[in-house]
Amino acid sequence: MEEGDEVGGNTSMATLKAFNLCVLQLGRLARDRGASQFIADGLQAFHQLVPFASAWWGEMSASGADAPPKSWMHGRINLPESFAAEWHKSAGSDKFSHDTLSQPGEVVRDSGFTDPDENVDAFARRHDLYHLMCITLELPESGLMFFVCLYRGSDAAAFNDSEAGLFSAFCDHLLQLWRFQVQDMIRFDTGNGATDFGVARMDGSLLYVGARLCATIQRELPGWSGSMLPFDVIAQLQKAPCVMRLGRCALTLIPNAEHVVLSLETQSRGAVLAPRERTAARLFAAGHSYKEIAKILALSPATVRTYLRNCYLLLGVKSKVELGSVLRSSTSLADATRRD
Repeated sequence: MEEGDEVGGNTSMATLKAFNLCVLQLGRLARDRGASQFIADGLQAFHQLVPFASAWWGEMSASGADAPPKSWMHGRINLPESFAAEWHKSAGSDKFSHDTLSQPGEVVRDSGFTDPDENVDAFARRHDLYHLMCITLELPESGLMFFVCLYRGSDAAAFNDSEAGLFSAFCDHLLQLWRFQVQDMIRFDTGNGATDFGVARMDGSLLYVGARLCATIQRELPGWSGSMLPFDVIAQLQKAPCVMRLGRCALTLIPNAEHVVLSLETQSRGAVLAPRERTAARLFAAGHSYKEIAKILALSPATVRTYLRNCYLLLGVKSKVELGSVLRSSTSLADATRRD
């Protein structure tokens, strides 16, 4: 790619064709490979168009008045497992991170070991993060931000304007396809957001997580730092479908192929459903049939039908739409009560 190539009216036909092939490959990956390795595989495909030495991505909360930015779900290419934990030690002083978090939707670039904080500078030198290119994108349904960072070492050229334009366009596609995959797994009305949900691999590593679920786990299981579920939760994954308590909340774990979907619910006024009834109701509201629910919960269809009939009676609803609305509103009401 030549330095003068630009995304827009002056994009060369060769670059446009290469980008088109990259996006087509991304679509095939979304269909064929599933969500578990989608982002990593997608970035490897992009590497053929815009080379990089290493990469880091995930979901992050922005810095607050009394808290530095925090990565809650992350993946990496050619970086050590300790990378996120190392970064968190000096995250509050990382100027580049603050710059990209304050400019959502914009590609931010930098070169050189120039951070004014010596710990941040030492971290960059340790991992040869000489040239940096990052984008942070809004992920409103989660309550967090989605980010992708690419790195090159000191012996490589800086990321140029053309590469930054391609990176921005590619990440729009990457994020949309990843969101579709997560929404398909959750299979729940996310119109009011998905801050109560998470998706984990069977080893406990997070594929998606919402801000409220993060906050609840951190409050109820002190010391949790994100990325991998706490041991107490991992121990329940093989038992899914099941329900475990997190303080005043119920965390429902529902298997989905090689993943487990986690959903948080705070019981409030009104009828209190038994754990199996609540799980069946959530699955039914999410679009599963009686037979699917029976298979997931290892029950007979007749038992599922009995559970759902009890749910309808106890909650005073007459349709699947009303059932989903009551399940969501009970959580919202409990949140409002707690805030008051």
